[in-house]
Amino acid sequence: MKTYSARPQDVEKKWVLIDAEGVVLGRLASLVAMRLRGKHKPMFTPHIDCGDHVIIINAEKVHLTGKKRENDMFYWHTGHPGGIKGRSKAEMLDGKYPNRVIEKAVERMLPKGPMGRTQYGNMRVYAGTEHPHEAQKPEVLDVASMNPKNKRV
Repeated sequence: MKTYSARPQDVEKKWVLIDAEGVVLGRLASLVAMRLRGKHKPMFTPHIDCGDHVIIINAEKVHLTGKKRENDMFYWHTGHPGGIKGRSKAEMLDGKYPNRVIEKAVERMLPKGPMGRTQYGNMRVYAGTEHPHEAQKPEVLDVASMNPKNKRV
């Protein structure tokens, strides 16, 4: 018996719409990373982009458990001496770009390298309920109803 290996022309990419309102961030990010990689498909092949296109709406309404909203920090360095800066997830969610919290969570769950960057490009995150991808007819994936732990109030 031979091992199956998918080819790029065999891959069928779907569009999936996920509503992030009230969904726990880590659970959402792991499910989205799995969808972007294509690990939910029986034809998954590690060196081929088998994943779907994922659209996430209501990014500013994602839920963080415990005190992660105030205590978890995103750090970066300006390159100058003493130039370390940080911003909490609360500041990011209440700021101008609340979608970056979900983007960073998913980006860190994908493989590093050219394949991971290609798969990361198949994700679109929007802070509100509107998105410009109606023409692709995305199927709705209800993450909140998959497991009672996925949704918090």
